[in-house]
Amino acid sequence: MPRADRVAAMKPYVFARLENKVGQLLAAGRDVVDLGQADPDGPAPPAVVRALQAAAADPANHHYPPFRATAAFQEAVAAWYGRRWGIRLDPASQVLALGGAKQGLFHLALAYLTPGSVALVPDPGFPTYADGAEFAGAEVVRLPLRAEHGFLPVLDALQPDLLRRARLLFLNYPHNPTGAVASRAFLAHAVDFCRTHDILLCYDNAYSEITFEGYRAPSVLEFPGAMEVAIEIVTFSKAYNMAGFRLAMAAGSTDAIAALALAESKANTGVFAAVQAAGVAALEQVYGSAFPEQLRHAYQQRRDRALATMRRLGLDAPTPMGAAYLWLPVAPGFPDSEGFADHLLERGQVCVAPGTAFGTEGRGHFRLSLTCPDERLGLGLERIAATLAPALR
Repeated sequence: MPRADRVAAMKPYVFARLENKVGQLLAAGRDVVDLGQADPDGPAPPAVVRALQAAAADPANHHYPPFRATAAFQEAVAAWYGRRWGIRLDPASQVLALGGAKQGLFHLALAYLTPGSVALVPDPGFPTYADGAEFAGAEVVRLPLRAEHGFLPVLDALQPDLLRRARLLFLNYPHNPTGAVASRAFLAHAVDFCRTHDILLCYDNAYSEITFEGYRAPSVLEFPGAMEVAIEIVTFSKAYNMAGFRLAMAAGSTDAIAALALAESKANTGVFAAVQAAGVAALEQVYGSAFPEQLRHAYQQRRDRALATMRRLGLDAPTPMGAAYLWLPVAPGFPDSEGFADHLLERGQVCVAPGTAFGTEGRGHFRLSLTCPDERLGLGLERIAATLAPALR
């Protein structure tokens, strides 16, 4: 039976493809250190688990949840934004619960993009930005993120005829995959840019709580005018080790929240209320406890350890100030990032993500994830060093 053209033209999701390759090797009895995916290795905090268990046992939560969110979740998100960034949100109209950030990002593209419109997508960047835009039939215009510009897009270089068709700009800092952060001046300019050109700014703040050396990431909603033109999506996966819970929050422009809520209501029937209760516990009990700082410290130690090893191998890169990855050049002698990643997987039994998974600007790079237990990370680094030794002689 023929598939729709939009699906037939799609390539498999890169991380599903990586998972399949790793699974085949594991099934063959080979031990693989997976430094390719971004699934936090630790458990969710006990307070989160207790809240989930208690709410799941309550028959009141066995019915359909509210489409937008439970009132408790909306109020907890609004209060957290006030504590975290001093931002005032109306819980009812400016907060939405999502079944994971990826789902919200994809559906936002469907809510705002049409054939002939343009999505401005960072390159390298999270693949879902382009996937959602392409599914909506829009033109994807990739914004090169390069080291010489601090991995920030040069927005003022975009042509006027393109900007007239632009409807959606995706930004994400701390950045996946490079770990770069954005200055306040850049974010203020991005908000002004979107106001001038009538573009919705989607700010994927997935790593707002995974930052290093005292750096604290801003919210785009802090900047004047952002509530008119911006929507921010914050996942619970990274900050609270809740990847399997599939929970995120969207906040910002009342119009954008309403549009995303409408698209979400056509695709699903809300987020399980017990999962939202777990999110409330994360915001009210875990945030402000020792857990977030302990998590940041663990990732920073892994970052420093992995960077030291890579630099000894001659694979240097800027020190990331946020997120949970290293963005590194492939070793000399490899024609492309996919060949390099395949070499490490087949010869060294270490999985890394090829840079081209994140866009054409990823050629010649790979992403090494730090979401791996310390002992496994150490083993993976040893295997990478041993596997590359012949090529680096």
